Amino acid sequence: MTTTLTSMIALVRQDLHDEVSTDYRWTDLELTRHIGRAVKEYSQAVPLEQKATLVTVAGSREISITTLTDRIIVEAVEYPVGNFPPTYQRFALWNDIITLLGEEIPDGSNCYIYYGKLHTLSTTSTLQSQHEDLIAAGAAGYAALQLSNYVINQVNAGGTGTPEDWAAWAKEKLAFFRAELKRLGRKSKVVTRQLYTPYYPVKSQTTDWGP
Repeated sequence: MTTTLTSMIALVRQDLHDEVSTDYRWTDLELTRHIGRAVKEYSQAVPLEQKATLVTVAGSREISITTLTDRIIVEAVEYPVGNFPPTYQRFALWNDIITLLGEEIPDGSNCYIYYGKLHTLSTTSTLQSQHEDLIAAGAAGYAALQLSNYVINQVNAGGTGTPEDWAAWAKEKLAFFRAELKRLGRKSKVVTRQLYTPYYPVKSQTTDWGP
């Protein structure tokens, strides 16, 4: 079964025990926001692997990658293409411009860019099916944290748990989520390096998953 945003919302509601449609604690819009946050964090650890064919400019070492939207990381540049084994170039990346640092100067032919981008989840999904429950756990943790912050100054009518209960539950879920992301991120790097050895590590500007 293909995961969709609708089915993911249902999974998150199961984790939160919020399945009585006449008395939801969270709206679908709120859960969609938390799911989006979890998907973005997952993407930082396990980006969607992509290969793009771009045309170089004759006599220029610079390659524009502005068309590679939702990009998280550039892993490798293959130029010239068609060699076996493949020819990977040393490169520097600044903003949306790749600069080749080797002796090879492009002649206007194609190059291959290997990169990772954000996953998508709507009516279709790019998530790995074995990680769907992990995304749901992260989203549920963020939803519980939101509720604990909201009800902390509200009157507790009973039956919904105290702010401390929700905060503790959220902390447990998010700790599991982040630990798994760190493990998956390391595993992903090992798989990548079996294909080729990047010339330098590219670090996220927003998230550090550790060594």
